[in-house]
Amino acid sequence: VSLMPPQAVMFCRMTLACLIMLPFIKKLKPDNFQAGDLKLLLPMVILQPCLYFFLESNALKLTTSSQAGVISAAVPILVASGAWLFLSERMNIKIVLGLMVSVIGVVLLTLSGNALLPGDNPLLGNSLEFGAMICAAGNMLLVKRLSDKYDTWTLTGMQFLAGLIFFSPGIVHLMREPGILLRLDLLSALVFLGAFASVGAFGLYNWSMSQIPASRASVFINLVPAIAVFLGWNLLGESLSPGQIAGSLLVAFGVFVSQRPHRS
Repeated sequence: VSLMPPQAVMFCRMTLACLIMLPFIKKLKPDNFQAGDLKLLLPMVILQPCLYFFLESNALKLTTSSQAGVISAAVPILVASGAWLFLSERMNIKIVLGLMVSVIGVVLLTLSGNALLPGDNPLLGNSLEFGAMICAAGNMLLVKRLSDKYDTWTLTGMQFLAGLIFFSPGIVHLMREPGILLRLDLLSALVFLGAFASVGAFGLYNWSMSQIPASRASVFINLVPAIAVFLGWNLLGESLSPGQIAGSLLVAFGVFVSQRPHRS
C-alpha cells in the first residue's frame, strides 16, 4: 500500500468495507433513529475513522513509529478516565493495575525495537499522533454511549459510510493511475484492510464495547503492538529482542489482570 497515498488507501479501504456490509443494509437500518441523536452520531463518525486516520497518517510522516507506539498507549488511559467521568463507570484496583502494567509493557516494547531514522518534525508528529489518540478515545466513549440504543454493527456501518465520503478525494489518484489496482499484491493488501482491519476489527471491537465496560475493553488495544511484533517475528522473520519479549509479556499480563473479576 506504500504505492498509494494514504487518502487513496483509506478510500479503497472504506469502499470495500461498505461493499461487504451492503447485503445487510436492511438489517442495519436504524429504525429507532431520532434527529436529536445526531449530536452524538456525527462526532462519533467524524472522530473515527475520519480525523483519526487523517491525523495518524500524517503523524507517521513526521515522527518515528517507536514514539508513535508509546503515545498510542495513552488510549486506554483516556478511555478509562472518560468512562469514569462521563459514563459513570466504576473503576477498581484490578482495572487500574492492569492498565498501568499494559502501558509500561507498550513503552518497553516500542523502545526496545530497532528505531529507524528520526522523523522530520517529531514535535509536530507526536502532537498529531496524540490528537489521533484523543479522537480514538472519544469515538470509543460515544460508541459505548450509543450502543444502548443502536446496534453496534449499525454504528460500524455509519463509520464506514462517513469514511468513504471523507476520503473520497483519494479517487483522484486512482483516476490518474487506473491500472494500479490490477496489481495482485496491492489488491490483496487492500482487501485485507477492508475486510479484516475494517469490518472485522471495527465491528468486533464496537460489539465488545456494548458487552463490557469501556475501561476494560480499552485495555485490549495495547495488545496491538505486541501482536504486531510477534507476527513480524513469526511471519516475516524479523528479530525479536529480550526487551520486546518482556514488553509483550507485560502487556498480556496487564490485560489479564484487568479482566479478572473484582470482589468488593
